[in-house]
Amino acid sequence: MIWDDALTSYNFGPSHPLAPVRVELTMALARELGVLDKVELSGCGPASDDELSMVHSRSYIEAVKRVSADGRPDLSAGLGTTDNPAFAGVHEASALIAGASLAAARAVWEGAAEHAVNVAGGLHHAMPATASGFCVYNDPALAIAWLLRQGVSRVAYVDVDVHHGDGVQTIFYDDPRVLTISLHESPRTLFPGTGFPEETGAEGTAVNVALPAGTGDSGWLRAFHAVVPPLLHEFRPEILVTQHGCDSHALDPLANLMLSVDGQRAAYAALHRLAHETAGGRWIATGGGGYELVQVVPRAWTHLIAEVAGHPVDPATPTSQGWRRFVRERTGETPPLTMTDGRNPEFRDLSGGYDPADPIDRAVMATRNAVFPLHGLDPLP
Repeated sequence: MIWDDALTSYNFGPSHPLAPVRVELTMALARELGVLDKVELSGCGPASDDELSMVHSRSYIEAVKRVSADGRPDLSAGLGTTDNPAFAGVHEASALIAGASLAAARAVWEGAAEHAVNVAGGLHHAMPATASGFCVYNDPALAIAWLLRQGVSRVAYVDVDVHHGDGVQTIFYDDPRVLTISLHESPRTLFPGTGFPEETGAEGTAVNVALPAGTGDSGWLRAFHAVVPPLLHEFRPEILVTQHGCDSHALDPLANLMLSVDGQRAAYAALHRLAHETAGGRWIATGGGGYELVQVVPRAWTHLIAEVAGHPVDPATPTSQGWRRFVRERTGETPPLTMTDGRNPEFRDLSGGYDPADPIDRAVMATRNAVFPLHGLDPLP
């Protein structure tokens, strides 16, 4: 696990929804439950300008550094907006998150670890020359670009954030070495307004599952299993990179899907299995969105860290008294008592056919029809 306390310096201000306390509370909960005892904690340094330039323009990096020096907005770089306020130190904070994901990629590719996680990362909206959607430097894309430079021939990226992983898709849209799969709320109802199934990229290597608002655990998992495993098995990546925004939760204030922590935990376990089945066990995981800071993010990402470590937390596990006390002191909010929402995330797969009257099944089939033939797969169940 890549960690440095300075990763919480990525801070757009007290009224911004991307509050660094969510990562602070995650680390505290993982520590209290003994999850951090199961991982090797490793530090990181900031990404260099040369490393950042693997996906970002030099002019953009220089613009971010100018904003960083004095905190003055630069709207041409996307800094100074409501989504991406300008703040002094923004380059250093963003480059450190990028450096953490690069350290994760390096550890896995060089064999120091089989899996690696950077919960502070997952800033998937950043574009080559502009900040977007709370994201300044696109750390998942940088990790992928670094891997490609090492000679990796195929990388798969699976994004389960409620928002479309538009930045990563854009950066690798015409590169058949990178398979990007994003499961997200329909762009008709949610930022960034992209991620339709017709966006298929080079040789069908951009894959988008656009789910209707209101989709819960069973529908989401049905869609995931109908699309992700067949494509990963066919693509056979050398390494799997995943983004785990937990803003798909029913309590998230910025989106409209209805997953539980239990459904999200099931997705993490499925991706872990797929890393071993399709990528030789090489797995890099990042955080992402998530704006219910107390009830959702700390529990979801503690489950993620535990899954990456190979020691999943029993969902019935109580949160610790020490953590609950810390939550009250730090936020004034009432903390959750256990690591579960009390849901049993079961789903029906497509083996029994699909229902054209079901909007989730229609979304699944739109994706399968758009990309499965390009991979030699039958779109019909």
